[in-house]
Amino acid sequence: MNGNIHSIETLGTVDGPGIRYVIFTQGCLLRCQFCHNADTWEIGTGKQMTVSEIMHDLESYLPFIQASGGGITVSGGEPLLQIPFLIELFKQCKQKGIHTTIDSSGGCFSHSKLFMEQLEELLQYTDLILLDLKHINRKKHIQLTGMANDHILEFARFLSDRNIPIWVRHVLVPTVTDDSADLQKLGEFIGSLQNVQKIEILPYHKLGVYKWEALGYDYPLQQVEPPTEEQVKYAQQMLTAHWSNPNGH
Repeated sequence: MNGNIHSIETLGTVDGPGIRYVIFTQGCLLRCQFCHNADTWEIGTGKQMTVSEIMHDLESYLPFIQASGGGITVSGGEPLLQIPFLIELFKQCKQKGIHTTIDSSGGCFSHSKLFMEQLEELLQYTDLILLDLKHINRKKHIQLTGMANDHILEFARFLSDRNIPIWVRHVLVPTVTDDSADLQKLGEFIGSLQNVQKIEILPYHKLGVYKWEALGYDYPLQQVEPPTEEQVKYAQQMLTAHWSNPNGH
């Protein structure tokens, strides 16, 4: 079983608990204006890698990863565009006792019979999902990502109903995703979910601008500066206001 892989970060520290072996898959349906991985958008390209190739590489880092309480994280792009590949990869990871995480925007969630069957199987081997909630407002979500958010919020409820642990992530972009009313609504939505273990505010940055330029794209947020510490703190308070932390802190 092959996956379309963009790149691999062998000792990641920001995509789940502990030290992570992070696979960035190729292909995404969203076109987020702040995306720092615009070179992962195109579907069906990237380097073809087999599950056994990845497992062989991963095993050389296992002592560091497992000593830190880490594991493997599949990010993107959008990993859920390649579910059969993920099923085989995560099956092998679970055989070796490796913690498995998916970083997803939920952008390809659908109720088609095939997708749901594959997703249900994948979730049997998935310990954690990092769920990127870009915007709670439907109209602003379309403006920001090129796609509505109805199915993404459905995906969040679907995971909650099945009690799959999630960390909610929200990229804080001044003037775009930091409106008080929007943050309050997003906080209320997060508070309605039963499976949220952590809420992370990811401060917007400009590290991906050069990729947009290299790809010949106009970067739409050229004038936007990263948020201040105060803005990040305020957003964190708004998103956690209705949340009962299952870890008790």
